[in-house]
Amino acid sequence: MSITSAIVLFAVIWFMVLFIVLPLRLKTQGDVGEIVPGTHAGAPADAQLGKRVKVTTMIAFPLWLVIAGTILSGVITVRDLDWFQRMSTPEVSGTGE
Repeated sequence: MSITSAIVLFAVIWFMVLFIVLPLRLKTQGDVGEIVPGTHAGAPADAQLGKRVKVTTMIAFPLWLVIAGTILSGVITVRDLDWFQRMSTPEVSGTGE
């Protein structure tokens, strides 16, 4: 796995975790009862994005370590995920032919 692949993997995991963390314990303007004119009642009253970003990073980093470690160790390969046998078998180079 190259550095670029590791960064992309971390970014994908981080954003997936962010989309899970965003709605947790969210208090909307409708819940609080203070709806700002021109906004929807479902808009967050206090988004606390800094806290959510920290929580997301604290969850995403260990997940990334486990997934990247699994990829680098070779425990699971792409061929293990080929359930329909669509990948060709690797060619073995012969010396006598």
